[in-house]
Order: sequence, then C-alpha cells, then structure tokens
Amino acid sequence: MSSKNPRRAAFDILLRIEKEKSFADILIDHELSKDIIKGADRGLLTELVYGVLRRQGTLDYIIGQFSKQRTEKLELYVLLLLRLGLYQCFFLDRVPVSAAVNETVKLAKELAPRASGFINAILRNADRNRDNIRYPDRAENPAGYLAVRYSHPAWLTRQWVEQMGVEEAEALAAAMSEPPPLTVRVNTLRVSREALLERLTAEGVSCSATRWSPDGIRLNQSGQITRLASFRDGLFTVQDESSQLAPLFLSPEKGDRVLDACAAPGGKSTQIAQLMGDSGEIYACDVNHKKLRLIKDTCDRLGIASVRTFTMDATSPSPAIKEVVFQRILVDAPCSGLGVIRRNPEGKWSKSGDDLLQLARTQISILENLCKYLEKGGTLLYATCSTSVQENEFVVDTFLRDHPEFVAEDLRGLFPELTPLFTERGFFRSWPHRDGMDGFFAARLKKIK
Repeated sequence: MSSKNPRRAAFDILLRIEKEKSFADILIDHELSKDIIKGADRGLLTELVYGVLRRQGTLDYIIGQFSKQRTEKLELYVLLLLRLGLYQCFFLDRVPVSAAVNETVKLAKELAPRASGFINAILRNADRNRDNIRYPDRAENPAGYLAVRYSHPAWLTRQWVEQMGVEEAEALAAAMSEPPPLTVRVNTLRVSREALLERLTAEGVSCSATRWSPDGIRLNQSGQITRLASFRDGLFTVQDESSQLAPLFLSPEKGDRVLDACAAPGGKSTQIAQLMGDSGEIYACDVNHKKLRLIKDTCDRLGIASVRTFTMDATSPSPAIKEVVFQRILVDAPCSGLGVIRRNPEGKWSKSGDDLLQLARTQISILENLCKYLEKGGTLLYATCSTSVQENEFVVDTFLRDHPEFVAEDLRGLFPELTPLFTERGFFRSWPHRDGMDGFFAARLKKIK
C-alpha cells in the first residue's frame, strides 16, 4: 500500500520486513519511486524505517519498562506502532514529543483501534519517566548494557567485549548504531579523483577524498545520487571504502585471468577491471543468476568490457570454470554481514551466534573448491564483511592447516602505507569506530607449490 503519510508508509515497510524478512533499502526505494511522498517527508520515511531498525533493541527494552504485557507477547501491529512512536520521542529531536505521540495514536486508531488507548498511555508514560528508566549495570553486565544502550543482540555485544574489551566494544557498538557514510569509487577508466571531486562539487554535492582508498570519495550531502549526471555518465559507483581496498590487496595485473567467485552486485569485479586497465579476463560468478544482471548493468554504465558473468555455486566444481586456471582469485565470501549492520540493521535481529559455525563451514568449502583453479605462484584473497573471528581467522587457519601448498602473506610488508589497518598477523581488519568505514576482513594467500 502506498501512502502520502510517511509514518504510515514506514509502518507498512516495517511490517513487511517482520513478515517477509524483506530488505529495508529495496522496500524504501520502491516506495519513494512512486513519487507520492514529497519533500521532507521522503527523508522522514527513510529516517523512521532505518531508525526503528537500528534502535529496535533499545525501543523494545523501553516498552518492557512500561508495559505490563511482555514485549514479545504484544500484537505485531501494536509493537510496531510503539516502536515508531518511541523512536520519534527518544531519538528524533526535530519532531516534538507531542506531535510524535499524537501522530502515532492517530495511526493506531486506524490500524489497531482497540489498542490506541494502551499505545497512548505507554508513549506518554515513557516520555514522563524517561530519566527513571533502569538500564543494565555497565560494570556488572557490560555486554547486556551495550546491547540495550546501543541496540544490538546480546550475543553480538558479548563477542565484541571478548574481542576488544569493554571500552572499545562500546565505541564500536555506538558506531554500529549510527547511519553509515556514503562512499563512492571513482571510475578511473574515465576520470581522475581530482576531476570527479570538482565535477561533483559543481553538481552541488558536498564531498571529500577518502583517507585510505586512493579512488574513494565520501559524499557528505548528495540527495539521490542516481539523478546526478556524473552517475549516469558512469564516472563512479557506490562502494564503501573498506570494500574498495580488497581488490588492491589482490594486486591484479594487466592481462591476468581473474576469478571473482561471489561477485554480485559487481563493485569489486569492476574495480579489478579498472586496476587491469580493462584488459585480461575477469570471470564474475554468483550462485544467484538474477544478480548477474546487476553486474552487467554496472559494467555497461561504467564502460567496462573485460568482465564475463557466469552462474556458479562456489562450493562445488562448475562447468563455468572447468579446466580454467587463474592468476588471481577473489573470494568475497557469503557471511553474517556483522561488519555492515549499520547499513542493513534488519539483519542483526534475524541472526544468532549459532549461524557463524555453519557460515564458516560454507566459507571453508568455497576455499577448498576454488583453490585448485589457482596457478602456482598465484594469489587468492579471502574477504568478508564480518567482525567475527569464527568467519575470518578461524576459516583461514583451518584452510592453511589442510593446504600446506598455501601460505598467508603479511600485508604490512606489501602495503606499508596501510599498516594501521592490519593486524599483528598481517591480515586486514577495519572497524567503523577506528577507521570510519565498514567492518571488513581480508587475508592474502599465495600458492607456493
């Protein structure tokens, strides 16, 4: 259902996410493409959907402080309306509390009329007693405190505390609950970064060069970028700075044959093509044949001809690469996405710690299958957008234990200008709170036998 009311549209989107496990960005883009919601209401819709998803844990905790009925026992319509109302009351400064309450109750009378009084009471009571809300004790239960204060699953905050200690885990938790930066990668086949910075500025975009990626630009204020002439002219593509570094670590050379095994939507494939001067061969493969269209569309827009797309399950032998030998292989493995939950906040509520072991098994299966397609002396880059050790160091160590023909290369010696981004073992690990980019991991493996 489309609506001129951004709050009703936000409710409809949140309902679909709960029922269908849909992706927020796709649903928001679809709603805005109808061009029914106008002006500032477009921004409000986006803010409400992402804000509620990012702060869902905190919102549910607040509801639990004031509702006699357990949060998980509330009807879905009632729970979503309470989340929407409380998010506006507690996290949106530009919306007066009175307006937030009144608009939510008005919506409740339409969607859940029998519960409108209950919703009104909870919202007003929470606002009056916001200073009396009891949160978990930070000293006694640091993971529980971080989970509620910054709205993340408790199993995940426990993992962060174990990885980096309470102080840094809190900085990470805070960063992961904020909106992410919007970063693009320059299409160096057509324009330099300096020239594109000037072009974007002339188009009214506030932007700056990224710190680590030599081809990245951060857009501070841009509006809808697909409407920019520079986007239509294929001068850039959207890609986070951490993701832009992975193809650099692969170090493709002109004339190489490269396999990008889990390629959709194609950001790294097209960047590899740029680094190779659009020469050689790039096999961009994905298990989902529908996603190959995204890669083709991006290649067409950027004017790239060296990328060929194939459907392939990377865990098993495929006719797409039968008897083909590669100089470089990129495995951007399917993972939990824990490093990008500020971009896809709906995802953190549907995952559990138990998922990580199964994901690690799949990741190891992919490496086991693909390593035989790499020539002697070739480079394999294993990468994920996860913060978990289980999907990263554990996977690499398990693979190396079973494959003595491979060694892990120390990225510190190969890329000294990026040394602050590498671990003591020479792996790449970026963190939103430290580095201003998504949580990412990469290990460079060399086939020596």
